[in-house]
Amino acid sequence: MADAAVVGAGMTEFGVHDTTLQELFGEAAFTALNDAGVETGALDALYFGNAMGGQTENETHLGPRVASHIGAAGLPVQRFEDACATSANAFKNAVQAVEAGVHDIALVGGVERCTPVTGKETPEMTRIFASASHRQYEQPTGLTFPGVFALLTKRHMHEHGTTEEQLAEVAVKNHAHGTHNPRAHFGKETTVEEVLEGPVVADPFRLMDCCPFSDGASAVVVISGDLADSFDAPVDVGGVGHATDVVPLGDKADLTATQAARDAASAAYEEAGITADDADFAEVHDCFTGAEVLASEAIGFAPDGEGGTYAAEGRTSLSGDRPINPSGGLKAKGHPIGATGTAQIVELTEQIRGTVGERQVADADVGVAHNLGGDAATTVVSVLEAHS
Repeated sequence: MADAAVVGAGMTEFGVHDTTLQELFGEAAFTALNDAGVETGALDALYFGNAMGGQTENETHLGPRVASHIGAAGLPVQRFEDACATSANAFKNAVQAVEAGVHDIALVGGVERCTPVTGKETPEMTRIFASASHRQYEQPTGLTFPGVFALLTKRHMHEHGTTEEQLAEVAVKNHAHGTHNPRAHFGKETTVEEVLEGPVVADPFRLMDCCPFSDGASAVVVISGDLADSFDAPVDVGGVGHATDVVPLGDKADLTATQAARDAASAAYEEAGITADDADFAEVHDCFTGAEVLASEAIGFAPDGEGGTYAAEGRTSLSGDRPINPSGGLKAKGHPIGATGTAQIVELTEQIRGTVGERQVADADVGVAHNLGGDAATTVVSVLEAHS
């Protein structure tokens, strides 16, 4: 029996929302609670993620605000900020607290508004995103995250022969998956030709290689494993790994290895008692198409240097042997920073339950979530499994 399980999952549509952070989170939270059949009063704690509310909306003390909004005032609330890995870190800490017997039932989730509805246009939002990079060595150069991942990807192309066409195949695949996700920011298909004809953002990335700014919220209910059988559709938490790497790109040992992801995946697999070959599908942090290529190799879904080839051959599509990002990923589903990590857990939960319709992965018993923060300096990898 697993030591923790997910018994409720909920998220908003990802896209543009003209509503407050607490209202957005409330929508996801109540969906997750209703899915679990749990009343707010049964919760022991709230683990909550928000990365940029202080910079975008002058809201920093959000924990008690969202707790009050969902009728959970009085609960211990811990707010997490870990760049794009924010709510994955919240999930890790909630799982560990439940496994340690500190709590029996915890609500975990995150929320963010990243679109210009906040009153800040794209250049300002890009600057705010870049605050997760190194303050002394990278920010003064004007380096922002399209450039960060472009540098990593260009090195991968140099060492392994990865091509722009292979990167475009990642975008095509994820947009195709996103057409089957009613909560995705972009539910339209694209072609390799359309991707390659787009304007250059940061070589080798063109516009369609980049994920959007999105608003949204997600939440899951985590319970002690010995309570799982009393719920209708529990999904076991097999393992969670969390690792960091040095922040300046120039100090990284290998620009193509995303070492934090490899270390986090290794820890998660060891805790779950599996290898990458035992996993049926994955949700990975494809903030850029090159990031998915690097992630597919870091979590063991493709051999080193072959992530682009796997995508081009269709091996990471829904019909392939190593499906990646059936939700559409950040590329099509969207990327509201503080909500992305637990949105991946929502997708894993629903896939393993077999409730996602046309984007269902066949025989989805073991899923992996890879959530990256900053310039590949933080990664949380989670393994979810069919309940046993």
